[in-house]
Amino acid sequence: MSMEPITSQIKVFGHPIHPGLIHFPVAALLGLIATDLAFMYSTDPFWARASLWLAGVGAVGGWLASIAGLMDLLLVSQIRRLVSGWCHAILAVMLLSLATFNWLLRLPDAAAQIMPKGLYLSLLSGLLIVATGYLGGRLVYEYAVGVNIDDMLQQDAKP
Repeated sequence: MSMEPITSQIKVFGHPIHPGLIHFPVAALLGLIATDLAFMYSTDPFWARASLWLAGVGAVGGWLASIAGLMDLLLVSQIRRLVSGWCHAILAVMLLSLATFNWLLRLPDAAAQIMPKGLYLSLLSGLLIVATGYLGGRLVYEYAVGVNIDDMLQQDAKP
């Protein structure tokens, strides 16, 4: 394998933190679409409260994950050289801005803003998750950002 690994600087026990932190906010923001739709069809206030919580988890969790990603972008020159890295970061900022706005919009009254603004913001956030995730995947699978290639080669060498 001729690919030179790009090591994350923000890691715990050798594992990069950013990819580990993004799963909960992504799941929350995708779940937000489902709870917004459930509220739209049922008008049950439970779904509005669930949406508020999912929006909050998505926004706050996304900001926490973004700190680790931003630190890697700033600290690792090989990542800064990748157009995919910058595009991923720009889309992530857009996504976090939308997610935060969506959450803050709902805080005064969880049900009042779901239709149509909240649902629209949730759907737009879902599209940005797809695009941002695609670029994040390219960073890992095409450029080996945060991948320990030595460990992979040792695993492949085992019978």
